[in-house]
Amino acid sequence: MLTRARWLAAAAAVVVAAAIAMQTGVASAESNGGVRVMPLGDSITEGTQVPGGYRIGLWQRLAAGGYRVDFVGSQFNGPASLGDHDHEGHPGWRIDQIDANIVGWLQTFTPHTVLLHIGTNDVLQNFNLSTAPNRLSTLIDHITNTAPTAEVFVAQITPLANATQDAAARNFNSAIPGIVQSKVNAGRHVHLVDMHSALTTADLTDGIHPTAGGYDKMAATWFNALRSVPGSIGNQTTVNLLTNGNIESGTSGWSVFGGGTISANTSVVHGGADSLLRVGRTASWNGPSQDLTSKLTNGKSYTTSVWMRMQSGAPTGKVTLALTANGTTNYITLAQGAVNSTGWTLLTGTTTVSWSGTLSSARFYVETTSSTDNFFIDDTSMQ
Repeated sequence: MLTRARWLAAAAAVVVAAAIAMQTGVASAESNGGVRVMPLGDSITEGTQVPGGYRIGLWQRLAAGGYRVDFVGSQFNGPASLGDHDHEGHPGWRIDQIDANIVGWLQTFTPHTVLLHIGTNDVLQNFNLSTAPNRLSTLIDHITNTAPTAEVFVAQITPLANATQDAAARNFNSAIPGIVQSKVNAGRHVHLVDMHSALTTADLTDGIHPTAGGYDKMAATWFNALRSVPGSIGNQTTVNLLTNGNIESGTSGWSVFGGGTISANTSVVHGGADSLLRVGRTASWNGPSQDLTSKLTNGKSYTTSVWMRMQSGAPTGKVTLALTANGTTNYITLAQGAVNSTGWTLLTGTTTVSWSGTLSSARFYVETTSSTDNFFIDDTSMQ
């Protein structure tokens, strides 16, 4: 069997200072000077059942995509892995209660972008449902009048397990496209987001609030909507060194490192339509890889993000950069953490890479520290 060393030319000293973490998102101050985004709504914005809710996955995608965003609001919660805990999610609140406070919040926090998901408690409380669309329209007017240049994303609310309540939610949702279009016709920056179709009742933990996976589906839906509106989350501040990092162009840019094969997969994905499946591994270091020899800058700090999921097993996943300079190869761990077959795990870390002499090879690859089980990767970046 070929060893990993025989896959890479040997060469000289590589000095690496690395800050490696299997954390979701990069470390950040709560106010980082980025584009100000206000997550606005009820307990689904707050993250009941899963503290931080969709904001966790959204923050991860923004950070991995090179977008500098500052979540804003009077509320604060979520895990340490959420880079910015600020939001304006209020458990149990209806449209009218949000509306009663919105002008003050907007004046205080001056968001450029608003993510509005509201109306679930109007349905659950059966609160004047016939006029709920009117209340939503008024709320949007108060937002756009107070912040006329803001980009306002209005979501159709997520499903409910109770069939009668979900029918009421669908009825409420059916009015939202017309409301949004009327604001667009008036010159306002308002955008429709279909959140109801993004989830099913299987994504609910208590019939109302999403599971962690359901919240991540919400995050993906918000992220895609935000990226479709130029300026809503600013511009990407860095360039992804990985070709086809989101795996939406099949296996383009990726190669097999070690035994086995790679293929595009459509049945298990993190985001978009495809992920990359690695099978037939004969050693733990076998993985999908890319040649970055011509892309690295000596002494530069890079942030790596890879979503990884096992087909079976639960080893430690690892992202490695093999650098060869002047006759010596060094293997640098860019990110690592426990992975499993039940869900996606974000491996992320920040590393400053430098070398002495002439760099002759730089191979980026994903591996495990043990086992040869098959695995998937998706939404990868090094920037």
